[in-house]
Amino acid sequence: QAQLVESGGGSVQAGQSLTLSCAASEYTYDLMGWFRQVPGKEREGVAALKTGNLNTYYADSVKGRFTISQDNAKKFVYLQMNSLKPEDTAMYYCAASPRLPWGNVDFLEALYYHYWGQGTQVTVSS
Repeated sequence: QAQLVESGGGSVQAGQSLTLSCAASEYTYDLMGWFRQVPGKEREGVAALKTGNLNTYYADSVKGRFTISQDNAKKFVYLQMNSLKPEDTAMYYCAASPRLPWGNVDFLEALYYHYWGQGTQVTVSS
């Protein structure tokens, strides 16, 4: 069974950095993503990565501050978060899809992801 495990969350002050890690199971995935959610709001796509060609996609709110990457063995996906803001406070989830969705799609849409981690909390104070 596919399993994703996030780590690296914590509490920081505005302007600081955090790196989230997502450990994948023995499976490999064509598409990996990071999402975040605050209570009462919908889950928001933050960053996505096509593991084959390493194309990346970012929400406008994090462009230039967040970077998604993977290790060479494709067993870990990372989200480097710099210049954190209080509005980045959320539960962050790793997500994966074994295959790329067809067509011209928005890779930051949660519906294209089949597997999800349990989440790791990020809290940014001002």
